[in-house]
Amino acid sequence: MELPLTVGIDGSDNSLRALDWAADEAVRRGLPLRIVHASVWERYEGAAPSGEQAEEEAAALRLLADAAVRARYRAPQQRVETDLLADEPVTALVAASREAAALVTGSSGHGSLRDLLPGSVSLAVAGRSHCPVVVVRGDERHRGETYRRILVGVGDGDGAVAALRFALREAVVRGCEVRAVRAWRHAEHEPVPVMGVLDREPGLGPEERAAAALDAALGPLGAEFPQVTVHRSTVEGPTHKVLIRLSGEADLLVLGSPWRHLHIGLQPGRVGHSVLHHAACPVAVVPYTHP
Repeated sequence: MELPLTVGIDGSDNSLRALDWAADEAVRRGLPLRIVHASVWERYEGAAPSGEQAEEEAAALRLLADAAVRARYRAPQQRVETDLLADEPVTALVAASREAAALVTGSSGHGSLRDLLPGSVSLAVAGRSHCPVVVVRGDERHRGETYRRILVGVGDGDGAVAALRFALREAVVRGCEVRAVRAWRHAEHEPVPVMGVLDREPGLGPEERAAAALDAALGPLGAEFPQVTVHRSTVEGPTHKVLIRLSGEADLLVLGSPWRHLHIGLQPGRVGHSVLHHAACPVAVVPYTHP
């Protein structure tokens, strides 16, 4: 069965911008669109809803109905469905990610969600999601396809491959280029190497090691995506600062993040935390599992 593109809404302006982005993305990918809203009123099963709970239910259903109208206007050819999820927002979205091609959220919410986005949703959901999570950030120019470029931060191992594969697949449906970036630091700023490219190429300087890491990550994917133009960049500086700066000339920034099954301490690391708060464009966090 074809998995839908799922977007979580709360009625805020940012969540509606996420809905528009998700509708456009559903068109690009040819996927059905699932619009979800988390509400806890249904958790009081077996008891007649109080007046307050009934009002909450009615407001949630109106919100979903209005969102469906908006999405169908923007993507008239796509199948649109709505679901009211009976749980707290983070828990509900993580559960929804099990049956989604990707999960889309806004960069901030309102009401009870204001403190959750981009905190809990973009960090906790990104760490626990079973599918890629896209946090829609930036102005209208960056939320569209202005730059015809996807920026991907290339880390190490499985995370690099997961992020690159997502970015390349996205480039195929958008018909755009990919800029693969690996940040590097001068020797005095580098941590002591433990394993990986740093150990395998001890004779190389930091920039050369960064280039070697890019080549190693991209090597297996070249034959899989021959139609995509990939520009490889090694840039000096802290990774989070490099990616935030370069996101100003991209339509989407892609990162890999290790998948976690725990319910506490969920963060995609310093880089993910920084870009989810400060990137100029939407950010896709792609989960991967450590071998």
